[in-house]
Amino acid sequence: GSGVIFTSDGYIVTNAHVVQHAQRIRVVLTDGRALESDVVGIDAISDLAVLKVEADNLVEAELGVSADAMVGEWAIAIGNPLGLAVEDAQPAVTVGVVSAVGRDFPRSGSESSTVYRNMIQTDASINPGNSGGPLVNALGRVVGINTAIVGESFHGLSFAIPSSIAREVYQDLKITGNVARG
Repeated sequence: GSGVIFTSDGYIVTNAHVVQHAQRIRVVLTDGRALESDVVGIDAISDLAVLKVEADNLVEAELGVSADAMVGEWAIAIGNPLGLAVEDAQPAVTVGVVSAVGRDFPRSGSESSTVYRNMIQTDASINPGNSGGPLVNALGRVVGINTAIVGESFHGLSFAIPSSIAREVYQDLKITGNVARG
């Protein structure tokens, strides 16, 4: 899986499905550092998780406004498809456009309670291993967290959790370790 450094003091956001069954989580940074990570919280319903690493010189991602994502604008998916981070810490980048916004659907293929809400659809290739990585706009701002594809491999139907939802879930998980819902 992949992740997004949310704060320079070591908080990282990824997908819950990336870490929920892990017994040990090692974060590999693009500079080659391999860091042990603690799980701060997991929210299976939104499919988001927050990790914490202890490290210096972390560069936090610049978060964009996901509500400003427009159909037809550039979308750049960043991550480590098929677990390539084990061999090389450099991420892969794919480019496409925002295909649709506001997509809602349940997570298929599992008995999960996850319901994806207000998703950003893109034709930028998101493959297994890209989950949890950033979907950025042409300005390099994170507008989504790469999360789901339709089918077993890429068919031009990829989805990202909007950064606005990721921000809210991050705050709840960081403060309390879980997300309170009405």
